[in-house]
Amino acid sequence: MTALTPAPCDLVVADLGGTTLRVGRITAGTSEVHDVKRVPTNGLGRYGALAPQELQDRVMEQLTREIAAHLTRPGQAPAQAVAVSFAGPMTADGVVLAGPTLWGGPAAPLPVADVLTQRLGLPVVAANDVTAAAWRYAAAEPEPFCLTTVSSGIGNKVFRHGEIVIDQLGYGGEIGHWLVDHAEDAAPCECGGRGHLGAIASGRGALFAVRAAAAADASAFARSALAGPSGGVPEAITNEAFAAAARAGDTFARESLRRSLRPLASAVSLLFTAIGVRRYLFVGGFALALGDTFLTLLGDELVRVGCFGLDEYATRAMLALGEDDDDHCLIGIGQLAAARLGAPRAVEVTA
Repeated sequence: MTALTPAPCDLVVADLGGTTLRVGRITAGTSEVHDVKRVPTNGLGRYGALAPQELQDRVMEQLTREIAAHLTRPGQAPAQAVAVSFAGPMTADGVVLAGPTLWGGPAAPLPVADVLTQRLGLPVVAANDVTAAAWRYAAAEPEPFCLTTVSSGIGNKVFRHGEIVIDQLGYGGEIGHWLVDHAEDAAPCECGGRGHLGAIASGRGALFAVRAAAAADASAFARSALAGPSGGVPEAITNEAFAAAARAGDTFARESLRRSLRPLASAVSLLFTAIGVRRYLFVGGFALALGDTFLTLLGDELVRVGCFGLDEYATRAMLALGEDDDDHCLIGIGQLAAARLGAPRAVEVTA
């Protein structure tokens, strides 16, 4: 998509995630997002019985509606452009290839920037959500870094020499779909496969695992702090209770979490060994809810796996959490849009 626009002063920014849709306003070139509205995404998490194409249509209708409501706000000038981060692999010209956490299985390729431009009548910059989040940290990180989101699913992007390491068709940065468990009954991934990293180490995957562990070992579960909030019913365990128990040092919760994080540690070790990146930032609701517990247990497993040539101190020092908020993608897509729309020029979309 190509369109000419004057330099915008105010943007509507949206972050479409598997669990939550966030929409707000941001002034181009700043990092302060305001008027943020958060609503549950009308996708797989809410309407899982629907077919993927129906879910895609629902998601796009909701996204269009919520963005349109933010275009004009009381006391503010009308927005001059829109910037959207999208939870799925995307080509360089803005076509979403899949939405595992949004609509699950196969649906039609979605030219999200073009669709929104036609519906809203404004220039649209679109990017993968983890790409957008990485732009929030690009100016503050002097060395190459890998940003990984651990929330409904898992995704990553490597930012190196001012660019996201990804090809024109959107391939790269999807370690959540790396096969780590080859068993026929491995945990199901929302993309339709089994045993993928995101099916095990994401918030949804870790919750699935701790519920299974509680059902398999009733006596250990009964001794856990998780038994109280859930009423002793494994399926009643929530991510919030799971994170709280792990942070408080509950043995059952921490050991289940540790098992879920093992393949994520292997992924970090592989990335370091393959391309030498030594800075790993983690964001996403599940990782940030766990806080230092996430870094401690992931660090334990990373030391156990090993990073070739690094001692324990250097290995643990590679890991860090991002800012403790849920505005990473909103701020990042605003930064990316400012870079694209900073002067009269053609609007670009990026993978």
